[in-house]
Amino acid sequence: MNDRSARFILSLMVLAVLGTPLAHAQTRTWVSGVGNDANPCSRTAPCKTFAGAFSKTSAGGEINVLDPGGFGAVTITKAITISSEGFEAGVLVSGTNGIIVNVPNAGDSVVLRGLDIEGLGTGLSGIKVLTGGNVKVEKCIIDRFSTGIDFQPTVSGSQLHVSDTTVRNNGSGVAGGGILAGSAGAATAKVSLDQVRMQSNTFGLKIQGSTNAMVSNSVATNNAFAGYSTASAGSALTIDRSVAAHNATTGAGGVVCSIGTVRMNNMTISDNLMGAVVTGGSCFTSHTNNIDVAAIGGLTFATPQ
Repeated sequence: MNDRSARFILSLMVLAVLGTPLAHAQTRTWVSGVGNDANPCSRTAPCKTFAGAFSKTSAGGEINVLDPGGFGAVTITKAITISSEGFEAGVLVSGTNGIIVNVPNAGDSVVLRGLDIEGLGTGLSGIKVLTGGNVKVEKCIIDRFSTGIDFQPTVSGSQLHVSDTTVRNNGSGVAGGGILAGSAGAATAKVSLDQVRMQSNTFGLKIQGSTNAMVSNSVATNNAFAGYSTASAGSALTIDRSVAAHNATTGAGGVVCSIGTVRMNNMTISDNLMGAVVTGGSCFTSHTNNIDVAAIGGLTFATPQ
């Protein structure tokens, strides 16, 4: 082998070694409105889309937004955080889902923070959870989908936590709505909402399946049907320090507990078509509630502890 051939082979080996890190997933990746998915998604060479960055981010890692942009739909199959602090981070779709969460385990943590998820009136679900996971939705806006958040896990022990988020203009006619949260089949699930605004949806929040849900400091207003409701015998919903107002222009009421169990504390239920409606479930109220319709019937006063 002559010197020229030896130097050429050595150069190829060096390039291969230097290029190896780019093939490995990184703990933290970046996206930019002017990025490129052919990039390694580093701070100085960001990707263009969440989907492009997802494939280059290790399980348990984080995708951060560098500047304003539209970053597209993404399907999440491993624990990950997608975070935007201070920048417009858009997920704009038409006729499909915005973000699908399809992680295998109830303990897989998925955090979605600071996202503007827009369905243009034809989107299916803004956020759709298919299997399991511990899903946290923080500081997001979800607008104009058939269903804003569709949480129907099949893995027992899965959880949904939504905070400081607006879910509006979701659903059409009698279909779809703001937040549909509940386990599928025999799976159990837990749900918590804090500082969530559910506005102008077909329904605000509907709990179904073997699901235990807690709502605090939240508002359900101007929804066509119920602001808050349960839809299964195994559903349990506690609402505290929250408001149901101007709901049910076409039926139902501010809070509907026709099946399952609903507990209400420190609530204001005002200017809804039928106030609080009870037609078969267990609905417990406390003296701290302010309900503007006297003849609502079916309420049981909870015994103070």
